[in-house]
Amino acid sequence: MTSAPSLRLTLAAALALALAACANPSGIAPRAQLRDASTVGVPAPTAATAPAVEAAWWRAYGDPALDRLVDQALAGSPSLGLAQARLARALAVAEVADAALLPQVGLGADITRQRYTENGAVPAPLAGSVRNNGLLQLSSSWELDFFGKNRAALDAALGGARAAAADAQAARALLAQQVVRGWLQLARAQDQLAVAERTLAQRGEQLALVKDRLDAGLDTRLELRQAEGGLPEARQQIEALREQIQLARHALAALAALPPAALQDAAPSLARLQVPSLPTALPADLLGRRADVQAARWRVEAATRDVDSARAQFYPNISLTGFAGLSSIGLSNLLEAGSLQWGIGPALRLPLFDAGRLRANLRGKAADVDAAVESYNGAIVGAVREVADQLVSARSVAVQQQEQRAAQEAAEGAYAIAKQRYGAGLGNYLQVLTAESNVLAQRRQQVELAARALDVQAQLAHALGGGVTVDAAPATPLAQNTR
Repeated sequence: MTSAPSLRLTLAAALALALAACANPSGIAPRAQLRDASTVGVPAPTAATAPAVEAAWWRAYGDPALDRLVDQALAGSPSLGLAQARLARALAVAEVADAALLPQVGLGADITRQRYTENGAVPAPLAGSVRNNGLLQLSSSWELDFFGKNRAALDAALGGARAAAADAQAARALLAQQVVRGWLQLARAQDQLAVAERTLAQRGEQLALVKDRLDAGLDTRLELRQAEGGLPEARQQIEALREQIQLARHALAALAALPPAALQDAAPSLARLQVPSLPTALPADLLGRRADVQAARWRVEAATRDVDSARAQFYPNISLTGFAGLSSIGLSNLLEAGSLQWGIGPALRLPLFDAGRLRANLRGKAADVDAAVESYNGAIVGAVREVADQLVSARSVAVQQQEQRAAQEAAEGAYAIAKQRYGAGLGNYLQVLTAESNVLAQRRQQVELAARALDVQAQLAHALGGGVTVDAAPATPLAQNTR
């Protein structure tokens, strides 16, 4: 009889030989490298690191109507519903991977009616007879994850779930930004409409003045025709702005999943909006604030764990299986003690030759890691550039506004003098038209710069990671949260 130590030695030798003969994963690994934050211009963290942007950053504009509209969009947008569905699917995949680490138990019940062959191994009186066979059995199996294949698959699924959670947060942040920017565009069009309406009224007053001077013999019909030509132009601009306002309302209603006419009375004004106070320099912890960067990083983690799982498939698959139940020929005997059967035992499966299938699978997983790493690198480069661009624009718009205010004061003064001179008969109407054109251009420019200053702050808030309401990358694995 073979002793226990000899048996263990024989099994170990057999396993070693099998491992030596199995498919080999050597020489296959990802090549791409994650970029360090400092290489893309993000400064090292300091005690003076800028505070994070508030999750509901749009409330800093001080417009309750805007706050309600953003809340409505976040509550009912189909795009967010799609992101939540993708997250739910990723969580389900993680639960499936988690289940592979635990024993599986099943219950089976079979009843068959069978005729036994007369020319086989079954002896009489069963041979040639028709009988009912019954089976009631409890079976179980447990794959022993010695080489970490199932654990790596679970980690990959958890990484995918975290990436999906971050994607959902990124979708929320993007939707909030789109609503805010749409609201600002509506306010810009409303203010431009007010300028156009003031222009129409102003030109009506000028036309009345020219008519009076014509009746007094101080002007010719040339000045009258010039004054009359300004009215259709002003009315055309008003109609074009009204079209823009309606389209902007429809776009906002669609973002909030509302009917097109739901915002028919919405009429925001730039003058009633406050400029949010945001950082004026690139924050050191920028990359940790943005949900899209977090999602890219978790995809790298998931792809890396997929490589570990694919590598573990080269090693033996060891499992324990067992069953216990009742089996009989003839249903009347099924529940008798003599019908009891059971069995238990280990099983080992090892790939020896698969025509390169496992190596090809591993190469594919390694390529997925490279792609995820480069996607992450691209995300951080894009994030840093986006913030840098908005910081430059914010500073530039502030300077432009200062210069525009000075230009508008000069234009308004020149226009007032031109009207006075024309009314006193010291100047011609062409001078009034020229001065008026400068004033109107400056008024329109003032509205455009005010709108752009607010819009830049909205883009900067989004670029800095504003709009994320929960941690998109929880530190505790989802599987552990359920235990």
